[in-house]
Amino acid sequence: MKLQWSLILALVFALITALFAVINVEPVQVNLLFNSVHIPLILLILGSTLLGGIIVGSFGIYRGYRLQKEVKILSAKLAQIQEATGYEFLDNEKSAPEEADHEHPPQ
Repeated sequence: MKLQWSLILALVFALITALFAVINVEPVQVNLLFNSVHIPLILLILGSTLLGGIIVGSFGIYRGYRLQKEVKILSAKLAQIQEATGYEFLDNEKSAPEEADHEHPPQ
């Protein structure tokens, strides 16, 4: 559900940005480090939005990669510990009825 809301908010933001960009089509002077250029404001707005999206997306991909790597390392450590101790975790479905019995003992 969180992914759906994020997608809806992203689409709304994209629509607002596109409308804002279409309204502002006059050429503007952009001062670069060594030069200045005249470009339409719509290109500047859409280019800045695109660049911001690429930067945010890159950080998200990097974070996901790093978390996957950490999960892989921790899973290997868990398997090694389980092998060394012989302990096996129970599935949540199997342990749920047992936990329910411990929480509410018969009277």
